[in-house]
Amino acid sequence: MWVLVLFDLPTETKKDRKQAGLFRKRLIGDGFAMFQFSIYLRHCPSRENAQVHIKRVKSFLPPNGHVGIINITDKQFGMIELFYGKKEADKPDTPQQLELF
Repeated sequence: MWVLVLFDLPTETKKDRKQAGLFRKRLIGDGFAMFQFSIYLRHCPSRENAQVHIKRVKSFLPPNGHVGIINITDKQFGMIELFYGKKEADKPDTPQQLELF
């Protein structure tokens, strides 16, 4: 599973910028990586683990702005098409899933 956090936070005042920076810092602290400037993603080994991280993100939502959280499967993430200008980019590395017998 992949968890994507998309956000558009106000940055007009010094307080707004501080809250936006703190939100980004907390996302990174929870294992999210920047995909684009206001899109962060995290790989989770299971749906249950994804729910833990979604709940954690909800606990530190900023008071203003818009935040969206999307849950997608590895297969859905693998079908992503990325472009830099008109040139197709390489797909991001997908973490290997461990199998225990």
